[in-house]
Order: sequence, then structure tokens, then C-alpha cells
Amino acid sequence: MRLIGNIIWFIFIGLWTSIAYFIAGVILCCTIVLIPFGLQSFKLARLMMMPFGKKVDCNFTSHPIANTLWAIFVGWYTAALDALAGVLLCITVIGIPIGLQLFKVAKLMLFPFGSKIL
Repeated sequence: MRLIGNIIWFIFIGLWTSIAYFIAGVILCCTIVLIPFGLQSFKLARLMMMPFGKKVDCNFTSHPIANTLWAIFVGWYTAALDALAGVLLCITVIGIPIGLQLFKVAKLMLFPFGSKIL
């Protein structure tokens, strides 16, 4: 299931979103102040490439200020979109595995600082 899920995810979702997060990370890393946010964008791009079989361990307390800034400016919007898409996909039986992956991605999108992809 993991291989098939990752192939389907990569073709329809993963390639385009990981490219978008990679480009955003490069743009953020062009400024010295936003390099930590660019590195988190690279982490998101890595998870968005192939999320099946990976786990996300969120730790908000390790970087509360950076996580709060991320959640205010970027995280709430992207996490809400992923959660909404996950709910819509979970309505259909065939979309449940992809919807569950979107919930995992939404958790990382909200608080990426201090989170680990296992």
C-alpha cells in the first residue's frame, strides 16, 4: 500500500506541491532573516514528495515563537486547506488513504519548527 500510495500521491499531488515548497524555500533563504523559515519549507517539500509510510512528530514547545509566527502568516491557511481537502477525500471510500495523509501534512504545516519526520 505504501508504494502504490506514494506513486499515486507523487503523480497527482506530490510533485507539484513539493516543487512549490522548494521554490518558496529558496526564496525565503535569499534573505538572512527568513532562512529558518526557508529550511522549514524544505522540510515540508520533503514530506509532500512521498508521505506514505512516514510519521510526523510535532513539538510546539521547542520553538514556540517561530511556530506562532509561522502559524499566523503561513500555517493556518495551508493547514486549513489540507484539512478541508482531507475531509472531502475521506467522504469517498477510495479517497480515505489520501485524506489521512493530508491530515498528517496539515499537522506539520501548522507547526513545522521542532517537528520531526520519522
